[in-house]
Amino acid sequence: MSRINTNVPSLIAQRALETNNQSLNTSLQRLSTGLRINSGADDPAGLIASETLKAEQTGIQTAISNASRAGNIIGTAEGGLSEVSSLLTQVQGLVGQAANSGGLSADEVAADQLQVDSILSTINRIAQSTTFEGRQLLNGNLDYTTSGVTASTLSDVKINSAAIPDGSKVAVAVQVVASGTTAAIGYTGGVITGSTVTLEVAGNLGTQQLSFASGTTISSIATAINGVKNATGLSAQVSGSDLRINSTQYGSAQFVSVKAVAGTVTGLATNEAFGTDANVTINGAKAEVSGLDVNYRASNLDISLSLAKAFDTPGTATFYITGGGATFALGSQVTEANKASVGVASVSTGSLGSNSVGFLNTLGSGGTNSLNSNNLVVAQQILSSAISQVASLRGRLGAFQTYTIGSTVNSLGVAYENASAAQSAIADTDFASETSNLTRDQILSQAATTVLAQANAAPQEALTLLKGG
Repeated sequence: MSRINTNVPSLIAQRALETNNQSLNTSLQRLSTGLRINSGADDPAGLIASETLKAEQTGIQTAISNASRAGNIIGTAEGGLSEVSSLLTQVQGLVGQAANSGGLSADEVAADQLQVDSILSTINRIAQSTTFEGRQLLNGNLDYTTSGVTASTLSDVKINSAAIPDGSKVAVAVQVVASGTTAAIGYTGGVITGSTVTLEVAGNLGTQQLSFASGTTISSIATAINGVKNATGLSAQVSGSDLRINSTQYGSAQFVSVKAVAGTVTGLATNEAFGTDANVTINGAKAEVSGLDVNYRASNLDISLSLAKAFDTPGTATFYITGGGATFALGSQVTEANKASVGVASVSTGSLGSNSVGFLNTLGSGGTNSLNSNNLVVAQQILSSAISQVASLRGRLGAFQTYTIGSTVNSLGVAYENASAAQSAIADTDFASETSNLTRDQILSQAATTVLAQANAAPQEALTLLKGG
């Protein structure tokens, strides 16, 4: 070492020591925090990926929490519906008992009616009191709202689920491509002549035999058939000298059969006929139709409705779903695709039933279908409709809870595991590797310190030259 103003070996040793100390500090920081990335300088690209995965983890955790809350809400609603279903079954028994009029006194019927009134009151109370955190679930608050529905075209419109974009509405175009028909048979034989004729008329509700003496007019025949309408499901209309016998309901499941079991009758166009279902499309897609009752299910829309008889002709009617329903966010990000919505209609006695047969509240005291009325057949039809509605709603909510919510939670759980594993691989410290780095950096730091000391002492050799002079 012949120059002392610039100690190059010392500078090299200082640089090496600084580098080793920085590496040592990094290892100590990673081991103390458990994180491989403590700042953007550690791994800029890794930091970006790690923060993205953290956001995804938070979104997934929130979605799982949302799904759990949704399951609680649906479970609460289903619990109320279960009790309503049980109460409707009890009313079914009371109606059946009241139909046994020959075996019941007036006092017994009055006692049964008292039970019916109490049950109807309880159903209304359940509809109002089934709540989750103060929000009523079965009074129609979670049903969808619509606009543009007119009674002259559509009735009993029920929206089971609909994907409604934020701040928007969903248009539903109902197009009748072909009309639905009743089962119908024409009779053009006029007045019954000759011997007495016995006709067997049969419809969906049952079969009756009607006898007509010679000279019976078609008006009398129509009156006799209409007199057993509730037993057969058939009605008759006179048009001039012709008689038309048809089912009271529409659709391919309806039939009418007329044949002579005694005597001879002429003028029947056929002995048996069937109705046809309407051909209907919803938003251009073919719907499932039974008579005039329409059901349509797609990924973003599930509805049911009935065509008014005045609308049973080729044409189009459009209405709008403007809001409502219970919407749950079941994804890691808030997007329309990650929303799931379900409608919960009111189960009050004024809502259970239908426009065509009537509603459950008419079974109460003073109602047109109470137990002491002569309309127990209609009361049974209303009950059947109400029981079917509640069962269908319970089934839909159960399917939503099991498949939409349950499957989503399972999927989100797997996604959270994978996102956590990926984030850990990027951001967490590998202790096995980092402790090895720490040991290496400690040795290198100590070695650099020793070398620096030696490099700093080297210029003193110049003194030896001065002494020798």
